[in-house]
Amino acid sequence: MRILVLFTLFISLLSCSAKRDLENKDDLLMKKYAEEIDTEDLKEHLYLLASDVLEGRKTGEKGQKMATNYLTAYYKHLELQAPQKYPKYEQTIPGEYFNRAADKSSANVLAYILGSEFPEEVIVISAHYDHLGKKGEMVFNGADDNASGTSAVMEIAEAFQAAVEDGHRPKRSILFLHVTGEESGLYGSRYYVSHPVFKIENTVTNLNIDMIGRIDPKHEDKPEYIYLIGSDRLSEELHEIAETVNKEHFGLKLDYTFNKENDPNRFYHRSDHYNFAQNGVPVIFYFNGEHADYHRPTDTPEKINYELLKLRTDYIFYTAWELANRSKRVAVDPK
Repeated sequence: MRILVLFTLFISLLSCSAKRDLENKDDLLMKKYAEEIDTEDLKEHLYLLASDVLEGRKTGEKGQKMATNYLTAYYKHLELQAPQKYPKYEQTIPGEYFNRAADKSSANVLAYILGSEFPEEVIVISAHYDHLGKKGEMVFNGADDNASGTSAVMEIAEAFQAAVEDGHRPKRSILFLHVTGEESGLYGSRYYVSHPVFKIENTVTNLNIDMIGRIDPKHEDKPEYIYLIGSDRLSEELHEIAETVNKEHFGLKLDYTFNKENDPNRFYHRSDHYNFAQNGVPVIFYFNGEHADYHRPTDTPEKINYELLKLRTDYIFYTAWELANRSKRVAVDPK
């Protein structure tokens, strides 16, 4: 009997050791590919997207179409897959959908990585790439809003693709979604959830990035923070994952001020994650809060804190890695 007990204990210890080895290996891989998220590359993307040449990226206008071309060329260069239905990476939305003339159509930009074990399940990482355009000669560059989030999605996609090229494909599919028409009414995300590439019921979560390059007045003394909005609204498990990833790897101040149900700013309702949440998809909205340059022509690239942008992007990448590679999809809370 004693031998049997010792043998059982030995097998149990071996099992625990193997599990730890796998977890350590996954952590090492995650850290390795986070290095693909480069501060200078984030800066290069952001300066281009927020340049005067793109005229504020107003939905359906010339500058935004230039941004569309930049994004599609980028994903083609990375050799990410385009959805079969949208082989040029563009989900075109007719102008009438925005109450505009037909020649003012716009497009969501979509690229994805197919999962190895659960390809039908998808993590959506999103950011809107439109802004307010021009008023007279004033260009509303939208560096923080939302060239910062757009650049972050691009770099996260590059990190995951580098892992794929080395033979480390995520277990779940990941859709990199750049939505249009956010500033005029969340039109692009609303259109996507009505015309999804992956079934909404198979969408595990939406990580939405909208303004992560600046510091708001509340946090000027301790800038290593991020507002999380919505993480616990539909899935306590998602909220716990976000907390654990931060605790184990980053130590950011996770500020939930704007997540309160009675928050007068109503940010939970004001960015593209909301259309996913309305369809039962657990969401996290990553946000740095408003600042003096919000929705002003002074929201320009030189005011971005690029080291902080890199840190926040890494945190989102780690969270996405965990969600994409865990053994079970994150659970939705019972109603």
